[in-house]
Amino acid sequence: MTRTMRIVIASMLPALLAVATPAMAQQPATVNRGVVELETAGTSGISVRIGEELATLIDDGATRRLVPVVGKGALQNLIDLKYLRGIDMAILPADILDYAKERRLIAAADPGAYYITKLYNEEFHLLARRDIKSVAELANRKVNIGPQGSGTAITAARLFDQLKIPVLATNEPQEVALEALRNGDIAAVALLAGKPAPLVQGLKDAELRLLEIPFNQTANDVYVPTRLTADDYPALVPTDQPVKTIAVGAVLAVAELRQVPERNRNVMNFVETFFTGFQSLLAPGHHPKWQEVNLAAELPGWRRYPPAEQWLQRNVPIAKTPSVDEMRLMFSRFLDERRQAAGEAPLPPQEKSALFQQFRAWQTGQVQ
Repeated sequence: MTRTMRIVIASMLPALLAVATPAMAQQPATVNRGVVELETAGTSGISVRIGEELATLIDDGATRRLVPVVGKGALQNLIDLKYLRGIDMAILPADILDYAKERRLIAAADPGAYYITKLYNEEFHLLARRDIKSVAELANRKVNIGPQGSGTAITAARLFDQLKIPVLATNEPQEVALEALRNGDIAAVALLAGKPAPLVQGLKDAELRLLEIPFNQTANDVYVPTRLTADDYPALVPTDQPVKTIAVGAVLAVAELRQVPERNRNVMNFVETFFTGFQSLLAPGHHPKWQEVNLAAELPGWRRYPPAEQWLQRNVPIAKTPSVDEMRLMFSRFLDERRQAAGEAPLPPQEKSALFQQFRAWQTGQVQ
């Protein structure tokens, strides 16, 4: 570079900086305008895909943007939602609040998080070698339930406890545990993920099978009975032999943001755009689990995010769907009246409860 060129560039530098500095100063404000951060679970499930599709719906290139963040598991996601700077929303399993209170990780009086809506159901997969015929045979054997605090670990711990089947839990990532299962080092691998789960769908191992879960339908309202079919996993499930299991709802939860006006406004804008544009997520090309979403569905033990409730009241013809307890009562009356009209005795409460759970499974599309 010649001396003359250096002199010219030096003389131009103040003018260039004067132009660049305002533009650079505007960038942080522009990039952060309308941003909402959503924490998902890991890639072994479908929440990352759901987050991506939500981000595509929300992003308008100027005033709204959703940034998905892969979290460390359900329990950490709940803690992050309450305390981590910048996390506005998280996808959580519906049983996380009960689990956290049972383990005294949050106070019994803690209302937990708000929810915007219940999303899809996640099915419990229990993979074992062919020589294991039933879940009862896993007693006192090694079962990998995934990393501690993950949605799988939480549901598995509660499920085996309700089934009264003691297992030796290991906490490896499911991808690692699959190799241990093939080698005979462990007896089974558990996975809570929306079907068809990518990790399970890709398996073509004739030595593996999916075990049925003989779940007591009266034990817990958080779980619903469902089935895994040959359509879900053609290499693992025979055409005429679906595998019974249970499912737990995934929840779009939101932090307490009333003291953070800008973030609260951003989430309010997210709710408006998500709910208004929800029908577009049902179109071909999107994940089939969107078909299970009922924006107005209520979750016992959770509080609805007020702007979401207000949107439903403004836009849904029946602003509030009956609660589970209200539906249970109506269903019980229906059964009593039908049996009385037929001259039959009332059903015992346990049979009513089992039939109600089957009705709920049919209502949410979980019976095939």
